[in-house]
Amino acid sequence: MKQLLLALSLALGASMGLGACAVTSGQSTVGQYVDDATITTRVKARFADDPQVNAMRIKVETLNGVVELSGFAVSDEEKERAAQIARQVPEVNQVRNAILVRPPNN
Repeated sequence: MKQLLLALSLALGASMGLGACAVTSGQSTVGQYVDDATITTRVKARFADDPQVNAMRIKVETLNGVVELSGFAVSDEEKERAAQIARQVPEVNQVRNAILVRPPNN
């Protein structure tokens, strides 16, 4: 929980530092931008807490409640687990799983 609060504080602090007009394309309000940043932070925090998902290899982006996952997983199970975790986060409307499976080199 402390990780989530710290990550959320950092994300909100960074977004507020960009100024009130820092709404990205496709987001209608600053509030929506903050909501999306919160969703992204929650997904990443849950990845960090899950032993099956490597949070460092998977990128999370959120726009209007739609979470897009990209990056690399070492197995289909990791890819699917990442999507499952993202779907369980409150206020996520949809998950687009663009993670590529790249098994580790032996």
